[in-house]
Amino acid sequence: MTSAPATGYKVPQLTINGTTVSSPDSIAVVDPSTGEPFIEVPSASVEQLDEAVVAARAAFKTWGKLSLTERQDAIRKVGEVVKANIDELAELVMREQGKPLGNAKGEIMASLRQVEYFGSIELEPEVIKDDETGRAEVRHEPIGVVGAITAWNYPVLAAMFKLVPALVAGNVMILKPSPYTPVATLRLGELLQDALPAGVFQVLAGGDELGRAFTTHADIDKIAFTGSVPTGKAIMKAAADTLKRVTLEAGGNDAGIVLEDADPQVIGKDLFWAAFSNTGQVCAALKRLYVPESKLEEYSQVMAAEAAKVVVGPGTQEGVVAGPMQNAAQLAHVQRLAADARANGADFFFEGEVPEGPGYWFPFTLVRNVSEGVALVDEEPFGPILPILTYTDLDDAIERANSTSFGLGASVWTSDPDGAVEVADRLEAGSVWINQHPVVTASIPFGGIKESGVGVEGSKYGLLAYTNIRVINLKR
Repeated sequence: MTSAPATGYKVPQLTINGTTVSSPDSIAVVDPSTGEPFIEVPSASVEQLDEAVVAARAAFKTWGKLSLTERQDAIRKVGEVVKANIDELAELVMREQGKPLGNAKGEIMASLRQVEYFGSIELEPEVIKDDETGRAEVRHEPIGVVGAITAWNYPVLAAMFKLVPALVAGNVMILKPSPYTPVATLRLGELLQDALPAGVFQVLAGGDELGRAFTTHADIDKIAFTGSVPTGKAIMKAAADTLKRVTLEAGGNDAGIVLEDADPQVIGKDLFWAAFSNTGQVCAALKRLYVPESKLEEYSQVMAAEAAKVVVGPGTQEGVVAGPMQNAAQLAHVQRLAADARANGADFFFEGEVPEGPGYWFPFTLVRNVSEGVALVDEEPFGPILPILTYTDLDDAIERANSTSFGLGASVWTSDPDGAVEVADRLEAGSVWINQHPVVTASIPFGGIKESGVGVEGSKYGLLAYTNIRVINLKR
């Protein structure tokens, strides 16, 4: 039974074949600022997934044959619906994810850029041969039913990042949000039922059992996933049995290298927020900072000064710029990394203030006197803690930055951005930014190498990831 006692929130339901559907099972969704459940939402069964897949396959027969223009018209309607419901969606994101309300609204607005970009993109056949001997044309055809599995740090943005290009390419989608943050995504599913034909976009909340059913279902043709490396590996293994297409964004431990010529006063604020945006819970956040040994004290002071300005608290509180960590498991992970670093002699030279009482609070923390071989450096923290490491030789810094199984993002910081391209080109990551970190937009491809993922999202390359190539090759 699903309910929302004393919250004032209407409980969003599952969406299957254009209708809202409940379930006898439920998920208690916790407000991370209190550590207490604030709503229960239905948890879909494997049988309900089967129903959704049947509906999706039926919808694909029509949706996949629409023209690109017709699908883009529908996607623009999706954008209109999302824009008209920003306040409601943002409040739900704030409650379930923990970020301040203004940041939650910013997340919804950012998701609309997917509509703007893919709503006008071209996807024309490519003629690669046309002469007296024959003609060869490459066409991009939709794959079919896409199963999307999203993470808890940006619930609505992650959904739209997958939904929009998949549908524009001619696919249909069944989406499973993280069980930590299913509320806003379920509500998104409800809101979009009138904007899209039945079965084109369906949302099913659930836990690991449902996720495994997604990845092994014979009639789901592609999995688009954002989450941890272990889960990404498990999905890839499960998808192999039916040779599903996969796009996997599986986390990172991004390094940033500050060059000797950089000015701490100029880049300090951007460096800080590269690491601590969304309370450090960003897949491509700056997670290891390498600075010249001679400038460690300067960068320590600049970063600490920025950290001291941060007000951490519940998202509804006036003046708050950062919220709690999203869930107890992630908080425990960061606490473990911090404890291990202390045991290894690290200098915790800045630790911020957090509210007293319940909730998943961890202070914004800056650490130095730490190096590779310590878990805080070697593992992905995904929280508000940043190790600052030093180097005396740039080649050594680059080698250390690359000495990881992760390869999502990296950055170079300098007063000569054009000259830093050579350094950027030596960093092993899917995206390397110069004087910024991270920047993820609809028009630029984003994805990891090594164990950080397979494939990209965003841009025409991300769109093509939702297509199969069909070659029409004729002899004259």
